[in-house]
Amino acid sequence: MRIAQVAPLYESVPPRFYGGTERVVSYLTEELVRQGHEVTLFASGDSSTTAKLISRCPQALRLNPHCIDQFAHHVLMLEEVLKRCGDFDLIHFHIDYLHFPWSRRSNLPHLTTLHGRLDIPDLVPLYREFDDMPVASISDAQRRPLPWLNWQATVHHGLPSKLYTLHTETGRYLAFLGRISPEKGVDKAIEIAKRTGIKLKIAAKVDRVDQSYFEQTIRPLMDSRWVEYIGEITDREKDEFLGNAFALILPLNWPEPFGIVMIEAMACGTPIVAFRCGSAPEVIEHGITGFLAEDVNTAVAALNRISTLSRQRCRERFEERFTAERMCRDYLGIYERLLRRETVFMELQRELAPKL
Repeated sequence: MRIAQVAPLYESVPPRFYGGTERVVSYLTEELVRQGHEVTLFASGDSSTTAKLISRCPQALRLNPHCIDQFAHHVLMLEEVLKRCGDFDLIHFHIDYLHFPWSRRSNLPHLTTLHGRLDIPDLVPLYREFDDMPVASISDAQRRPLPWLNWQATVHHGLPSKLYTLHTETGRYLAFLGRISPEKGVDKAIEIAKRTGIKLKIAAKVDRVDQSYFEQTIRPLMDSRWVEYIGEITDREKDEFLGNAFALILPLNWPEPFGIVMIEAMACGTPIVAFRCGSAPEVIEHGITGFLAEDVNTAVAALNRISTLSRQRCRERFEERFTAERMCRDYLGIYERLLRRETVFMELQRELAPKL
């Protein structure tokens, strides 16, 4: 199958540091290539892939200090995709709704995976207009604000099975990994660490939009022997960071669409304690790969029970549910259905043409 993968340009594919969507695009692209498909990746020029890479943007935008208008680069990329659309059997977009006006007027089969939150009022009229676009969700929870979209399937994220290794020894600290923002609940993570007397290590980025929140709210809380701020880390560093943790702590304060860090922790054998928000109940199996908490008090109580969980079992559940191979298989099933529908549609058009 000739498949185009269209990634956002904010991070390289895969990202050097933080970046969930671009990371997933990389895992999917590489697995498709491994399975023998002809894949073209549209992404920033500093991306690394075994697929054919096409880029009009030499560097990931978040790390480019000279980039002012990020949208301009995405429009250029879309033009490049559309100029080459005859080269593909299907285009898989990961850039939300940016391509909808173009794709609606194209006969080429396409799929859009929506990676972000959908509980934003501004999105309702937009998706009402484009409710014919075939889309995939990354969790069932993500769909709830817009259940009437043209959903094809839910495809949970997956990781290469050998990317992280099982760490069988119980760790000595709590891990927080991701980004520092109000919805991620790092302030609650610090409170939980102080309440339990277990050191918290924070490996997270701070976006410019969250810099004030970090300086005014979070940095003062870090003046404690219970907190160590590390900053952004690479994939290679994640294995040790997550694998040596007692637990991953996620005091979510928003409808998390997926939360790839949860399956990264499972791949290392590290259990999770997360607030019951968004996708967490779909990803975490309560009492098996971690615990779902309602608030700080129940999170503290859950951490007292972490030692009852098997790190080996966490890894096994990752291998059963969240590998890149399984994710790729799910997407290929959607691609094949969309291509069959297009074939039926084209045959129907040919049959009707002489009668019109």
